[in-house]
Amino acid sequence: MEYLDRVLERLPRRAPTSYHFECWRHGSKPTSEGLGLLPVRDIDSEQLVAAVMDVDHYVGNIGHVLEARTIPDGLHRPPKVLHCYELVDIPVVARIQNEFLLEDRGEREGYRVMSWRQIDDATARLDPKKGARGDFTEGAWLVKPGLLGYALSSAPRREDVGLLKFTALTKGADALAPGIFKANLECMVKWVGRRAGR
Repeated sequence: MEYLDRVLERLPRRAPTSYHFECWRHGSKPTSEGLGLLPVRDIDSEQLVAAVMDVDHYVGNIGHVLEARTIPDGLHRPPKVLHCYELVDIPVVARIQNEFLLEDRGEREGYRVMSWRQIDDATARLDPKKGARGDFTEGAWLVKPGLLGYALSSAPRREDVGLLKFTALTKGADALAPGIFKANLECMVKWVGRRAGR
């Protein structure tokens, strides 16, 4: 997975002591690819993996997620690979939806890694009246003792949104990404804490 390789290449050699964010351009994508890292205490890697793979309970635990569910398809077998659907609300701008594969990739570069990528043909069949369909979406959660990471590369289909919304969801998203990534990381830390009874 070339995207995941690019993320892993940008992991700092020394663990950051405060929130760290970086982004980079790749090819002709209208948005940057980004990576956020948050120092954390007392987060268990296996509990984090369990939360990330618990897609059916994202609503109410992960910010801005309106719908999320796993889809049995006979090809991808839980718990290592899940076929999923998600509808996300970007406040004031748009709702975006896609179908994707979420995979537990085990350990890479000292991190436990869960990554996802859009299923293009399934996403193309979604009803655009419900929300803009993703043009592409790839991402990952990464965890090791004391550090949690979140990476994302995403954009909506141009034909599903007007010019102003497309600009807000691409150039605007790049500008807002550091704060959005940090909020997602903090949501996940809180959710894992609740699951652990803390």
